[in-house]
Amino acid sequence: MSQAPADTGDSTPISISDQLLDVNQWLPEPLLSFWTLVIDHPWLGALIIVVGFYLLGLALRTVLVGLVGKLTGLTASTVDDRVLAALKKPIFNTIFYFGVSLAIAVVQLPWGGETLVKLAVSVIVASWMSAALKVTSIVLDALSNAHRFRIVDSRTVPLFDLTIKLIAIMIGSYLLLMIWGINPVGWLASAGIAGLAVGFAAKDTLANLFSGFFIVADAPYKIGDYINLDSGERGKVCAIGLRSTRLLTRDDVEITIPNGVIASAKIINESGGPEALRIRIVVGVAYGSDVDLVCELLARVGREHPDLCDDPAPKVRLRGFGASSLDFNLMAWITKPEDRGRIAHELYMTIYKLFNAHGVEIPYAKQDVYIRQWPANDQKESG
Repeated sequence: MSQAPADTGDSTPISISDQLLDVNQWLPEPLLSFWTLVIDHPWLGALIIVVGFYLLGLALRTVLVGLVGKLTGLTASTVDDRVLAALKKPIFNTIFYFGVSLAIAVVQLPWGGETLVKLAVSVIVASWMSAALKVTSIVLDALSNAHRFRIVDSRTVPLFDLTIKLIAIMIGSYLLLMIWGINPVGWLASAGIAGLAVGFAAKDTLANLFSGFFIVADAPYKIGDYINLDSGERGKVCAIGLRSTRLLTRDDVEITIPNGVIASAKIINESGGPEALRIRIVVGVAYGSDVDLVCELLARVGREHPDLCDDPAPKVRLRGFGASSLDFNLMAWITKPEDRGRIAHELYMTIYKLFNAHGVEIPYAKQDVYIRQWPANDQKESG
């Protein structure tokens, strides 16, 4: 009666080289005799393997560029071409460095063979991680700039870009640690302690970073909007980053504001409402003026200006009785907030000339002095 073999308790992990040499499970039957020849002549077999896999990598890359490139060339978009160009290198590196690893395993170097195999596999992982970062940027850029079917809003691109890239880097780093036999649990614990120290040292930077996430998610403004802050800054949003936002003022000066400051500030977005923005021209006329004529002249100014919207149409309102004037408002709508100053200047100039032509008085501050009695002329100086 046969006895079962005793359990030796040997739990030594199998090396990568041994796993590569164990090809009997996946190698086709006709190639087993060739593999036996390679094992018998390792250096010659290693050379054949390296050259063969190099040629195989070039062939597959050529086929990928040729056949798939022709199919992607049928589309009007260049996104598929850019993705294809980014994938050529990792595909070639995967085939070639797998052959290099197999050749090193066949030679069975007395020392350093396992390290060289790990280096080759690490190059494969690093190639795919780098390609994933490039493809992420290409795809997000295409999805945010699509004209007909925009899937990703442009203001959320930095958030998705950073998140996907962090996931790709974490997965790639985990695979690299596993390849080199490093337990990632201990590294994660050390990273947690180091993260606490870095968090206390860079709390302002982290506050700006998290504020950038909230600004991107909440979207109180987008690139191209004109915003006013309660601290006095006003300008066009030219860039939204995860750490800061840049404004271009009307003086063509770029201001960089930390996102932590913007997150706690009151923001007036002049471009955030409907397509048209209302401007208000305040005009005072003297008491006794023909108010019907004033309304007609102001309405004419609003109708004849080429940069004012026809819908909604300009409106004229008498807003109150001032200390020395009747206060009128000409309310009109414009499409570009950056034109507010120029249009207001042109409206004021036109109103002033039109009022002068029709005899409408624009009051200004003045005082009348009444002298009740002059001193007597014959008053003599006291001796």
